[in-house]
Amino acid sequence: MEDEQIVALFWRRDQEAIVQSQRKYHPYLSKIAYNILHDQEDSQEVVNDTYFKAWQSIPSQRPSKLSIYLGRLTRHGAIDRYRHHTSQKRQGDTYAMCLEELEECCATGQDPQQVLDGKLLAQAISRFLYTLKPQTRAMFLGRYYFLDSLKEVAQYCGVRESKAKSTLFRVRKALRAYLRQEGFDL
Repeated sequence: MEDEQIVALFWRRDQEAIVQSQRKYHPYLSKIAYNILHDQEDSQEVVNDTYFKAWQSIPSQRPSKLSIYLGRLTRHGAIDRYRHHTSQKRQGDTYAMCLEELEECCATGQDPQQVLDGKLLAQAISRFLYTLKPQTRAMFLGRYYFLDSLKEVAQYCGVRESKAKSTLFRVRKALRAYLRQEGFDL
């Protein structure tokens, strides 16, 4: 079923919208949640919450790209759950590691997630990403938005893990220089 049809079902308050969303996007949303949480049960709860949030929010909005909309809801839900879990205990995992890597190029003394959520910084990062070659941009987004492991990033970009790691290091360094040039005091 096409996204427009699914959104129309949400607008009509037809429960088939959730069924069709699950059929089409469940693996995609599960991967996003799992890459942040590394817990199957929590990931599934976040994905289920995503469908509920979509049910509540779509009648007032009409997302142009349903996959991006659902992905964003899932990502924010997983990050919220991650913060809740880690506020009680700190643990080294992919999400924390990704934030530490990004902190090298955009640290401002604030929580790295708060920095990334800032509209101006997000716009500058977006402009920077469009200066990259498609493969390099895919590596960056795979690693730092979808929180894929280096091995996964290397695999779907068709390079060795060491190449992906060095490319991401150079991109972070270039991003830091770009952000300084754009006036961010990092």
